[in-house]
Amino acid sequence: MRVGLLVPSLALACSLADPLAAGEPAGSVPQWQQERQLAYLRFACARPLDPTQQSQVLIHLTCERRLDGFALAPGSVPDDAWDDRFARMLRLQDMSDLNALRFLSLVYAHSGHPALSPELWQRVDEALLSFKYWSSDPTPERVFDGAPVTDSMWYWSENHSLIFRTAEYLAGQRYAEETFAVTGLTGEEHRERARPQLLAWLDHRARWGFTEWHSDVYYALDLEPLLMLVEWAEDEEVSTRAAMLLDLLWLDVALHLHHGNSGGTHGRSYIKDKAAAELNDTFDGSKLLFDDTRTDWADPASQLAGLLSLSTAYALPWVIREIARDDAPMVDRERMNLPVDEHPPSAWDTPAPPPPYELTYTEADLPLWWSMNAFAAWPLLPLTFAVAGRDGLWDSQLADLAVLAELVDATKGPAGIMEDLHLLYRSLWTSLNARLLEEVHTTTYRTGATMLSSAQDYRKGSIGRQIHSWQATLDERAIVFTQQPRRLPLATGEPITPEFDWRAFDEPGPGYWTGEASLPRTGQIDNVAIVLYAPQYTPAPLFADYGYRDETHAYFPVAHFDEVVQHDGWTFGRRGDGYVALYSHNPTSWRLDRPAVYRNDGLPFDLVAAGDQNAWIVEVGDAAAWQDFATFRAAIAAAELSVVPVADRDGDGHGDAFDVTYASPSRGTITFGWHAPLTVDGAEVPLRHQQRIDNPFVRAPFDGRRYEIARGGDRLRLDFTTGERSATPPPAGR
Repeated sequence: MRVGLLVPSLALACSLADPLAAGEPAGSVPQWQQERQLAYLRFACARPLDPTQQSQVLIHLTCERRLDGFALAPGSVPDDAWDDRFARMLRLQDMSDLNALRFLSLVYAHSGHPALSPELWQRVDEALLSFKYWSSDPTPERVFDGAPVTDSMWYWSENHSLIFRTAEYLAGQRYAEETFAVTGLTGEEHRERARPQLLAWLDHRARWGFTEWHSDVYYALDLEPLLMLVEWAEDEEVSTRAAMLLDLLWLDVALHLHHGNSGGTHGRSYIKDKAAAELNDTFDGSKLLFDDTRTDWADPASQLAGLLSLSTAYALPWVIREIARDDAPMVDRERMNLPVDEHPPSAWDTPAPPPPYELTYTEADLPLWWSMNAFAAWPLLPLTFAVAGRDGLWDSQLADLAVLAELVDATKGPAGIMEDLHLLYRSLWTSLNARLLEEVHTTTYRTGATMLSSAQDYRKGSIGRQIHSWQATLDERAIVFTQQPRRLPLATGEPITPEFDWRAFDEPGPGYWTGEASLPRTGQIDNVAIVLYAPQYTPAPLFADYGYRDETHAYFPVAHFDEVVQHDGWTFGRRGDGYVALYSHNPTSWRLDRPAVYRNDGLPFDLVAAGDQNAWIVEVGDAAAWQDFATFRAAIAAAELSVVPVADRDGDGHGDAFDVTYASPSRGTITFGWHAPLTVDGAEVPLRHQQRIDNPFVRAPFDGRRYEIARGGDRLRLDFTTGERSATPPPAGR
């Protein structure tokens, strides 16, 4: 049975008490979703075609199919339009897997269309048949521009592992009888090789959530391959389970969406994406499905929106759309990912505790651990050395960790290597694990006017390469967050040139706005969060890219607020009926000589507090809870507040931030510290959530496989044990 809004099982259909018993099959997308598809296509195809963009070609070909009077002339895509894509795939360069995936979307959706010449279609086929689909496949002997080709593709992050396996599966299905050049396997053999890996990826996320949590960047790169599996996988189990994961991903987006802005904490994000709703890579896709923003469409070449617009197999359950648009006050608590102990043991031969859920630290579970960037976590180091040495990864994908291999004698075997590494690891473990994404507990508070979201007590004092710890969101552009920067984008007094590019400067992070040079300890209760900074490491010369400035700062873009007022250490902002208050224990000032982030119109946006340790407090409110903005400001400014420095209590040579007491006028007396629990009026607030997800719409256990999602009379059931996906239909006429 193809995926849509599925018929409930016979047992459910016999239960009169079950609201899903009234569900009806829907083999195609519902009317409301078709209307949104057409709205995006009209926007995208009113723009000129850029034939070098695979995604834009896909969208314009879909417009020819869906929009009356629209046509793409034969030969619209020149034969050399994708030479750079073919070259990247031939050279096995990073992101080539995404090029392969996008070529496959064109092949499946529009193969043979005369907008591409037969010769260009043949080049696409050849590129897919000669591609390397996994790291353990042999690297072909190729020469490009006189130099041998080295595999520099990144296979292991959560999104890349899904993209590679989806590309292999769909290429194998498409070219089932062909022989693939790198492996000598047939397409059918490639499809069967990728299938169990795909199903394992889907199952792990159903049980434990997403490594790159709430990401406004990488969720888009998960959604795209899942949509393609729903649309084109001929195996019903694969397509159905892909649709179920799509539902969970869109539910995640819906729960963290405010005025079109994916404004939650993010496991991975960049300043180029998080500064405004329309910069989110998920924006056009979420606008298509949820229509929750006044901001116009952003990207006429959005692959995500393009795939959604051509889909005839994926119907978003109505309840998820309604959750995104629900303005009632709501708190969402989530637990995602698995714990990995990155801290050095007291002795090199101290046994590491076994991993949970019958997993192992062996190659059988390598895709999961490496999707968490746990290459250098102590329990994973023996596996990393074995695989990196065998597959030549120290010279390519793991080159930034190759210093480890250079400082030990790899011929000693695992025990000898770990003994040699132990002292070094004790000094460098924070820098070595800068990319690590382990178990996280997130809290998000949302009303019709505000949203506040944070990662609770997450890896405090360590480096977070691309982690976005917390954010207050009032609308598409009125946002506030803090960060500990690693470096200044320009030297003091250096002129800002038109060529300055935040993406080039700030990535991969940590930078000035991207990631955290040291992660804060954050505790949130509903609409209030306390954010404590205290770096717990000494920058190491071996890892010059990691360190921190003697300051923390906040992004508080005055241009995007209706009012901004400063008083007694507090900075207050209003946007419409939404209010935010931000306090810094260390005195603040506006840094005015930095390059603009996004449409700052010459107004301040960079609020800087000197000192590498600091305590920030944020509280959001709205007109429904307060008489007006002035009343909100007065109440918070008058609140009792105490910030007391904490000495090096754990004896590691680093200060331990502060103990904070804040008498929030909306929540009561809140206390929190580097070592102290979060309390409200004397009652402790847990910072570790027991459920996988817990909010007014769904409560599901961690390590479970069943989700019952409800809002009013709208329902969705996802059971990954049985493969059931059942939902109540949209209202009549939708």
